[in-house]
Amino acid sequence: MRPAPRLPVALLLCATVLSACTPAANTTATVQGSILPDSAAPDERLVLAPPPVPGSAAQLDDDRVFRATRALKDTPRWKLAQSDADLDPAHLVRDFSCASGFEIDLTKAPHLARVLERIRHAVGHRTSEVKKYWHRTRPFVGTNLPICTSPEGLGLHSSYPSGHTTAGYGMALLLAHLMPEHASAILQRGRVFGESRIVCGAHWKSDVQAGYLNASSLMDVLLAQPELQDDLAAARRELLAMQGSAAAPEAGECAVEQDAAMHSVLSEQ
Repeated sequence: MRPAPRLPVALLLCATVLSACTPAANTTATVQGSILPDSAAPDERLVLAPPPVPGSAAQLDDDRVFRATRALKDTPRWKLAQSDADLDPAHLVRDFSCASGFEIDLTKAPHLARVLERIRHAVGHRTSEVKKYWHRTRPFVGTNLPICTSPEGLGLHSSYPSGHTTAGYGMALLLAHLMPEHASAILQRGRVFGESRIVCGAHWKSDVQAGYLNASSLMDVLLAQPELQDDLAAARRELLAMQGSAAAPEAGECAVEQDAAMHSVLSEQ
């Protein structure tokens, strides 16, 4: 597994397929003209409950889980969290290879890439909007406890909800929609992806739980948009064709992912 690169805030946001960045220079005019508007996605400030208040039982639980999971430093689970911190689109899609049973190569799925580009701005805008609204401080701020990635570029007061969880679980929901025959394993991997942010120490437990809901509400609405249906159908055909010829995922990586799924930090900490 590759360690996550250290990126400044703006570049990190652009690296995720579910981000609020201007389209890349090589994006075609056709794709730019068909990007879904922000109004196509629900207002997450209304959807999500507020984050835990200081001194509440929920915040005390967040504190406990953050400190307990620091003991995972340098374990295989920590290394998986470092890999999951990389939101490069090709890497993020590939993270679901074990769950799908074959190596997913985004360069061979242009319609899948097009779907991601078309929903990217709406998801990113709504997620950024709710992060700014709650302005929650990240768990590592003011401590000398380890986290699995550099704090540079994370945004010290943009913890709620988890944007990485939104990206990872959002990808899981999209791939499960396209490959329902693999939905259980894909959604399990999406859960593990979110839990990696707790292991990493970049987010509170409640940030990650809110990230799952953030992704679910956004993707439920966006994937139902009529103008996406042709691209979604073509993306499914791409993945089915890839499944018949792609290499099998690396067994060691799959074993680490499965162990993480069986030992959830949501329930074992």
